[in-house]
Amino acid sequence: MAASLRHWEPKAVESEDQSTATRDRLTRLLCGTFSNRQQAFENPPLYGHIMVRFRPLPQLDVGSLLLEQAYAIAPNEPYRVRVLRPAVCPQRGLTILNFAIHDDRRFWGAIDDAPRRSEIQEHDLQLLDGCTYIVEATSAGFLGKVEPGCRCLVTRKGHTSYLVSEFELNKTGMQTIDRGYHPETHEHLWGSIAGPFQFEREIDWGDESLTAWAN
Repeated sequence: MAASLRHWEPKAVESEDQSTATRDRLTRLLCGTFSNRQQAFENPPLYGHIMVRFRPLPQLDVGSLLLEQAYAIAPNEPYRVRVLRPAVCPQRGLTILNFAIHDDRRFWGAIDDAPRRSEIQEHDLQLLDGCTYIVEATSAGFLGKVEPGCRCLVTRKGHTSYLVSEFELNKTGMQTIDRGYHPETHEHLWGSIAGPFQFEREIDWGDESLTAWAN
């Protein structure tokens, strides 16, 4: 496996109808539970066993998905909780907006608890500056990467770094690679050096997105 996903450049923006259909397809394909169980079993020194789960939030704007990312040994203690929202931008085409949740600990485990998911409201969300994903549709699925500009800042072990992130998504699973770099020296500080995480789809919640925003 190469150390990064295949290179691509965004294409021209689709028509409005095409863009909406593509956004909806991306939303549906994201919905589910993904696990790198096999990769972690085969390469335990290099890859922890991680679960990534996305589920619709019908009370929010179209496409809004709750993300919980956790180590499999502690599924109810996620280390990343976000709301992701596939959207169409007139200038940039297909994107995924990335929101932090205020006091996200309130919603730990909500991925499996519909009443608690319904409590998440727009006023709980903060758009993360510089952390929008630019996405390209492919014949098999989607490719995405964090927008350029080195502005997606994250704090890890007390140090600030900027995130460079890519993903490749299809019907069977997802590959991701996240790396952090020093904001001034651009030195690689953290993240995979062995290649992308390889997640297999274990549960498909795509049908939930078909009715989530039907009204």
